Amino acid sequence: MKAKILGTLLACTIAAGCSSNAMMKSENPMVGGAPMFASKNIVENAVNSKDHTTLVAAVKAADLVDTLQSPGPFTVFAPTNAAFDKLPAGTVETLVKPENKQMLTSILTYHVVPGTLDSNALMADIKAGGGKAELTTVNGEKLTLMGMGNGITVTDEKGDVSKVTIADVYQKNGVIHVVDTVLLP
Repeated sequence: MKAKILGTLLACTIAAGCSSNAMMKSENPMVGGAPMFASKNIVENAVNSKDHTTLVAAVKAADLVDTLQSPGPFTVFAPTNAAFDKLPAGTVETLVKPENKQMLTSILTYHVVPGTLDSNALMADIKAGGGKAELTTVNGEKLTLMGMGNGITVTDEKGDVSKVTIADVYQKNGVIHVVDTVLLP
């Protein structure tokens, strides 16, 4: 199951460069110079993006590539390469080492929630929660979502806040929301 989730995370990260209009739905948004087709699975879309090499490398290091074609469905909060660049120097290089595979897998699965929760569903959950929604990720940890203007923020258990910069990037096996910060359990 972790492999399935990480596959979805890869697609999500690939979707990070889709559009400058946050929270807008696009049928086939452009990501890394390539359209992300809702009719294709994560692998079929991910191989064409040039903007999400960090996530692709992480998924490969975690031996999760084979799961990218799984049916899901998953909701993925996908950090961009720029989001990974915000981490302290050397963090990504350390995480992709074989001896850190378990930690890398934990971080990647922290960005994934079972089911398909598009921005309308997330906003409904936030409204029902009095301004907050708590989601349990695949790795068992919690994320807190809040509405911010017309957008959504995601707060990890450490208190770091990430903004959803692109919402509702639909894939055959789920939905991706691009975020501007790596979430850490």
